[in-house]
Amino acid sequence: MSYKAPVKDLLFNIEHLANIEAVAQLPGFEEAGLDTAQAVLQECAKFNEDVVAPLNVVGDTQPSSWKDGQVTTSPGFKQAFAQYAEGGWQGLQHDAEFGGQGLPKTIGAACQEILNSANLSFALCPLLTDGAIEALLTAGSDALKATYLEKLISGQWTGTMNLTEPQAGSDLALVRSRAEPQPDGSYKVFGTKIFITYGEHDMAENIVHLVLARVAGAPEGVKGISLFVVPKFLVNADGSLGERNDVHCVSIEHKLGIKASPTAVLQFGDHGGAIGYLVGEENRGLEYMFIMMNAARYAVGVQGIAVSERAYQQAVAYARERVQSRPVDGSVKGSAPIIHHPDVRRMLMTMRALTEGTRATALTAAAAYDAAHRHPDAQVRQENQAFYEFMVPLVKGYSTEISQEVTALGVQVHGGMGFIEETGAAQHYRDCKILTIYEGTTAIQANDLVGRKTGRDGGQVAKAIAERIAKTEQELAALGTEPAQAVARELAAARQAYLDVVDFIVANSRENPNAAYAGSVPYLMLAGNLVAGWNLGRALLAAQAERAKGQDQAFCDAKITTAHFYAEHILPRTKALRDAIVNGAHSVTELPLDGF
Repeated sequence: MSYKAPVKDLLFNIEHLANIEAVAQLPGFEEAGLDTAQAVLQECAKFNEDVVAPLNVVGDTQPSSWKDGQVTTSPGFKQAFAQYAEGGWQGLQHDAEFGGQGLPKTIGAACQEILNSANLSFALCPLLTDGAIEALLTAGSDALKATYLEKLISGQWTGTMNLTEPQAGSDLALVRSRAEPQPDGSYKVFGTKIFITYGEHDMAENIVHLVLARVAGAPEGVKGISLFVVPKFLVNADGSLGERNDVHCVSIEHKLGIKASPTAVLQFGDHGGAIGYLVGEENRGLEYMFIMMNAARYAVGVQGIAVSERAYQQAVAYARERVQSRPVDGSVKGSAPIIHHPDVRRMLMTMRALTEGTRATALTAAAAYDAAHRHPDAQVRQENQAFYEFMVPLVKGYSTEISQEVTALGVQVHGGMGFIEETGAAQHYRDCKILTIYEGTTAIQANDLVGRKTGRDGGQVAKAIAERIAKTEQELAALGTEPAQAVARELAAARQAYLDVVDFIVANSRENPNAAYAGSVPYLMLAGNLVAGWNLGRALLAAQAERAKGQDQAFCDAKITTAHFYAEHILPRTKALRDAIVNGAHSVTELPLDGF
């Protein structure tokens, strides 16, 4: 089934929830108002619908392959990536100083969603390159920036992130890769890295690996990790490519999903040492790598939204075509398309509401990121930074967890045909499973939410968000319509459940950490659910105002109905989560270890 980018919905969110005109008041973003957003999104949609989306099934059925250290990507990927780079899409939200377009994240995130909906496997290569660019912009020396940034931003070269080793997954204190200083200021890097997305491929002329390793004599644990640039091909003084570096792909993984994206095992230094260049200062590598990881965590959340949108579109198309059974209300004499049946409509509405709620959250967070980096008032920057940082685990964790629900419902709508690979519904279901795992599992996002984002400041930021939600409730109640009152009522109940949990987390995170962390993922799901519902409440208010102005009535009515559905069917989940967290902590750890 072909993909159609939801440009209208993205622009609605950008205009009314992310407030693009306020973003366009920020220094450096003066040209990035709604007209720019519309022009960029329409071009992005055209490119991805025509070029990238048709390769999605091809990549699943003809995955990337490895032979003698070389990786050949799926048919059509190399040519599509050349067009992607030529169109300037890699540099969309990167610094104009190095050849980027310098657009805000608010626009960039919407384009990310379109790209990932079109083809999740393809989009992973630009995603990792974005992270490498951010790390070099933040911590790279002038020499490293001059050598690498322009080529990365142009898409001529791509980037990777090398953290994981066979014995060191999320616990980076166990990293064993080592770096030996050389007289010329470079280092020789030795070690094995696994799960490296696009660690080897044929789509770009060079691959710039950012690698965590230890310098001899460095402190134990995470305090002794440094970050290095280790290119596949060394770069000459004039910018041309030199000899092959001592980094080699020894295999790629065979995976459940995202099969077109080559996940490489890389060996550094088997033939004398891979030449690397220190990023920033020694022993601060994890700090710099977190820049990449935070950028990637947000982007993976957008991937969850993107695959949900693709699954929803496919399910709606199938439900309109598949004829089976008579409607229970007798509205059609004979058998009718299954979209007439109430339970199919419930499934489709659940898919739609979850997708639109997480999209609204992600774009609201993107606008906060832009304000945090560009607003002239330091206090405003600080408030937006705190809000954005609180949102990252929600965007990453909630959006990816619900993508599993949405894609599973997509299979269910198809019935038995959904279990057949040829329909394509199963690919979305398989592809999205990795999203809850890479760039930090849902539990890691939840631990971050409990420890750094809630416990550390005594719940101040968490409660400030609740205050913003309460104001939206008041606006909804004042509107007086039945949908608005329903959303206000359910938001209030969900907000109270959230505040109960915040108080529980704050009270237990230090004195009784097992109790606080036993409910960490349910807390993340509760908070993500609440924030998505809040943003759909804001969307209802905006749609009602647009409707009153005579704007697209069908579109506005659909926004209102979707918010109403979310409030009545999805927000109530927060009450059960609240009870499980506050009342059920002990039973999580009650069974002795040898009882499992």
